[in-house]
Amino acid sequence: MPASVPAPDPAPPERLAGAIERVTFHSEQSGFCVLRVNVKGQRDLVTVIGSAASVTPGEFIEAQGHWVNDRQHGLQYRAERLQVVPPSTLEGIEKYLGSGMVKGIGPHFARKLVRAFGAAVFEVIETTPERLEKLEGIGPKRRERVVSAWAEQKVIREIMVFLQSHGVGTSRAVRIYKTYGEAAILKVTENPYRLALDIWGIGFKTADTIAQHLGIPHDALIRAQAGVRHVLQVWSEQGHCAAPPAKLVAMAVSLLAIPEPLIEQAIALERAADNLVLDQELLYLTPLQRAELGCAQQLQRLLRGAPPWGLIDTAKALPWVEQQTGLALSPSQRAAVATMLAHKVTIITGGPGVGKTTLVNSLLRILRAKQITVLLAAPTGRAAKRLTETTGLEAKTVHRLLEFDPTSYQFKRDATHPLETQLLILDETSMMDTVLMNQVLRAIPDAAGLLVVGDVDQLPSVGPGAVLADLIDSGAIPAVRLTEIFRQAQSSRIITNAHRINRGELPLAPPPGESSDFYLIYAAHPEAIATKLLTAVTERIPRTFGVDPVRDIQVLTPMNRGGLGVQALNIALQARLNPNRQPCVQRYGTTYAPGDKVLQRVNNYDKEVFVAADLKLA
Repeated sequence: MPASVPAPDPAPPERLAGAIERVTFHSEQSGFCVLRVNVKGQRDLVTVIGSAASVTPGEFIEAQGHWVNDRQHGLQYRAERLQVVPPSTLEGIEKYLGSGMVKGIGPHFARKLVRAFGAAVFEVIETTPERLEKLEGIGPKRRERVVSAWAEQKVIREIMVFLQSHGVGTSRAVRIYKTYGEAAILKVTENPYRLALDIWGIGFKTADTIAQHLGIPHDALIRAQAGVRHVLQVWSEQGHCAAPPAKLVAMAVSLLAIPEPLIEQAIALERAADNLVLDQELLYLTPLQRAELGCAQQLQRLLRGAPPWGLIDTAKALPWVEQQTGLALSPSQRAAVATMLAHKVTIITGGPGVGKTTLVNSLLRILRAKQITVLLAAPTGRAAKRLTETTGLEAKTVHRLLEFDPTSYQFKRDATHPLETQLLILDETSMMDTVLMNQVLRAIPDAAGLLVVGDVDQLPSVGPGAVLADLIDSGAIPAVRLTEIFRQAQSSRIITNAHRINRGELPLAPPPGESSDFYLIYAAHPEAIATKLLTAVTERIPRTFGVDPVRDIQVLTPMNRGGLGVQALNIALQARLNPNRQPCVQRYGTTYAPGDKVLQRVNNYDKEVFVAADLKLA
């Protein structure tokens, strides 16, 4: 059974060393690089993918990582740790100095330097730089440039060696250097836990590992302070924006193994530093409390004033739009359109098949006839694509709409640079968390309207907060709840059973032999579920519907571990569908390859998603 199949041990990292022949790509912001490396024993240059603060042809690298056969680019070495050291050969030194690392030193002067000083050229630059001026064409200014560039490279190497020696991976080490510069060693040594506050993508666990390497005690107050923030972060990843103080203390004592008085002292200090906020007897991470207040304040701002489309006679508009679309609106839909036209901010909610799309299209027809400019957005690419297909207008993801800048991790569209629209339609809002909703609301102009669309009965967002449900429950915004399932949707058992489940009723299976889009397979215990699932995926579904079990079937499971979790089902399905597979990629400690059947996992902390079926990383 799947539960009894052991998970494969991750392959140990392989070592690689060689001289950088060419820097194909290097990002100054992230440190990500693609290098062509001359490795001893290899006939051809090796492509190395990794991260480094600074890389120059001629330098020597030492790396740990794995070989990967990339579909597009072929065999590559992906370095998990990458250390750059100065070149030691005369040829390498010449290439290093002539690569453009030093402004004003090209291949010509690099050759001069190496001929004059040989392998001692770096020692001359560092200890007796005045000797450089004896060479023709090198004066005081050029000498200063050479010395300055060499000193900067030396500082970078020292910082990277320090960070890597304390358990920091290369890509994180680059981010630390880019944030703190030459003060990186001092700042990390003083308080490694500040990394979790200052640097995106570094959390408590990474900072805690560094602190242990530096010898910081387990019960140090700085660890307790960082720990309570971490506990609230973990709590927020379960959807909560805040926690009662007693709950936070109990969670922190359990997770950090620190005495309760020290946790209480840490909470007081974090409140004094404005990292935590006590609001209505609940403790918030400050950014979450500000985002929650921001949502309320921005909605109050948007509710003020009249709709930008003015007063519209619904008695004339409704028959007109029915004639335009060829669809007769039900009484509940007509009332919903009237509500939307009469208010500047409106919510539409309801399950599948209740006519939300018809309502949005009807509203769009009426308002576009009035020359109202409209923007459409949704939280995910798939939802935005579906919105585009149903409306015929371009819809964007929220991040694209707000022009997210990955280098600064900020949105370009905000209160000072708002969206240029008179109406924003936001679909699938149940997926929106508090922080993202606050960012959207800030970017909507004062005079613009807002239509919020979503199914409040869907699972809430991965991030903290149940925004759609809270907005409806507040009663402060006009909300239309659609419940009538229309005839064309009643033929779908998926839709009718979704509504039954929302009402607390058991779903209904089709009669034996009847074709349907919804089937139920009953089993008495987990082992029976696993057996039937494997048979359905590998035999019954492909045979009945003529689909490919690898390319056309997706298995979803609500857990990672256990006999019916992602890991066990992946292994069992691989054994049935692709027994001779070659492992191709590792992520989160698990090896994946084409043929893996549980296709999607989401890490709640960094929102990273990958699909193992075709090894596309996003």
